[in-house]
Amino acid sequence: MTEAIAIRLNTQIQQIEPPIHYWVAMPQPETHLFEVTLHLVNYQLPILDLKMPVWTPGSYLMREYAKNLQDFAAFAGSKPLNWRKISKNHWQVEKGNDSEVILRYRIFANELSVRTNHLDATHGYFNGAALFLRIPGWEEQPIHITIVPPRPEWTITTGLPPVKEEANTFLAADFDNLVDSPFEIGSHQLFHFEVLGKPHELAIWGQGNYQSQKMLDDFNKIIEVEAKIFGGLPYQRYVFILHLFNQAYGGLEHKNSCSLIYHRFGFRLQDKYERFIQLVAHEFFHLWNVKRICPQGLEVFDYDQENYTPSLWFCEGTTSYYDLVIPFRAGIYDIKSYVHHLNQEITKYLKTPGRKVQPLSESSFDAWIKLYRPDANSGNSQISYYLKGEMVSFLLDLLIRARHQNQLSLDHVMVKMWEQFGQAEIGYTPAQLQEVITSVAGIDLADFFNRYIDGLDDLPFNQYLEPFGLQLVEECEQEPYLGVRIKTEHGREIIKFVEIGSPAKNAGIDADDELLAIDGIKVGTGQLSERLQDYQPHDVIQITVFHQDELHNYSVTLAPQHPRQYKLQSVNNPNPTQQDNFFGWLSVPLATIR
Repeated sequence: MTEAIAIRLNTQIQQIEPPIHYWVAMPQPETHLFEVTLHLVNYQLPILDLKMPVWTPGSYLMREYAKNLQDFAAFAGSKPLNWRKISKNHWQVEKGNDSEVILRYRIFANELSVRTNHLDATHGYFNGAALFLRIPGWEEQPIHITIVPPRPEWTITTGLPPVKEEANTFLAADFDNLVDSPFEIGSHQLFHFEVLGKPHELAIWGQGNYQSQKMLDDFNKIIEVEAKIFGGLPYQRYVFILHLFNQAYGGLEHKNSCSLIYHRFGFRLQDKYERFIQLVAHEFFHLWNVKRICPQGLEVFDYDQENYTPSLWFCEGTTSYYDLVIPFRAGIYDIKSYVHHLNQEITKYLKTPGRKVQPLSESSFDAWIKLYRPDANSGNSQISYYLKGEMVSFLLDLLIRARHQNQLSLDHVMVKMWEQFGQAEIGYTPAQLQEVITSVAGIDLADFFNRYIDGLDDLPFNQYLEPFGLQLVEECEQEPYLGVRIKTEHGREIIKFVEIGSPAKNAGIDADDELLAIDGIKVGTGQLSERLQDYQPHDVIQITVFHQDELHNYSVTLAPQHPRQYKLQSVNNPNPTQQDNFFGWLSVPLATIR
């Protein structure tokens, strides 16, 4: 559906009362309970089916939102109706011939994340999938949502349009639209600003050390740079909802809004502020890549089960590649910061052994059971489609630029995907995605996809970096390699990860073991690296741990130093072509990264 048609349809809908009307009240927000009332008219079947979504688009895990629903009741007028529960998220109401039904239930909301609900004395925030029941067969019906704030000074911010002459009431064109439009209700700070002739809002809940004007200026830059890629903004109004909190990080994209959560004191230090800006750039880029340019597997949502696609690497990984480069293009940070962030991502990728076990397309497909459910072996057995997808997108951008002297790039892939699939909101297949990338690259990419997306070959960074006068170099640790990652918990050194094939793994040391001593001498808090520097590769040491409350000693043969980090550097004596390619890519001289 085009934007113009959607606007005209919404205008027509507002003139009539929809058959589905939700009221959301929160009379005692301290109890964390939203009180939801559904008024339904003209439902003809004698049995009314209702289902609670088990997940929300953009977050690929079964969230089981029905676990928070309580106090379900159904009425025809004042007459109670019989109902029963069919499955974990499915209710049936025996309404008979009654033409109007009123449902009431409460939702416990005390999980502050971008994909759940949170209600307390300071605000109410909810996502549609986690609050509203779906009526099978009526998903295309328009819906009114009336908010009943607990205090008159609380305001309401959402991407949904208001209904004229109905206080605190908003219109969702259909159930998908409702799910795609989170609400922030409270005394949050609200900033209005205009970009490219269109209104934008930023709602901030929570205290923090941000500078509002700097933030708004940088949001403006991000929006303008991303709009330039695609030739404009595909919405009439956009809303940013930002929650400031000490114990969470993340974002969730929506079609004309996004939810962000960030550390309340993460704005003063430059590196942390840049991370926040990358989060903003990421979620905003999704309004094209995912919300409109989407795989066929996510074109029509099934809210009752997993929705599979092998293309999340493009949805999320390519977006991750752009969330680093967009702030650089916008002038928010310089080339040194950009390369620094890129180095961090490359290092993270190359230090994940699971990249040699799980192909990228499989990582995408298995998001539902792996990425959001990490365990002690995850680093050994899987790779994030965000991370490897970002690396593959990086190489594809370099490949296209090198072949076309920077006259074409990954930007042109995004524009072609937008024109072919996004504007009409037609889902693409993996084959169609590959075809578009191939058409821009001007070279057969079957081998590339077979090796790096569907296969397990190492990514040849230096091969793709060489035309730009760059090389990837490694810096090794000072100590011999043991192969464990330690975290201090309550004064104890707990082994959180043991790398497959490492000296520690081969000796039998496990994750969750408590590290006690090396060669009979206690390892104090944060001392492991320093202690290992007293040894040489191939030395045999005795490591003492508590394993499941039992004392164990292991003989471990240390290995040579492993890379600590990877860095992009200029090649020695870059030739004029390499220097021109680099400048054409990033618009700065190659010498700036030395």
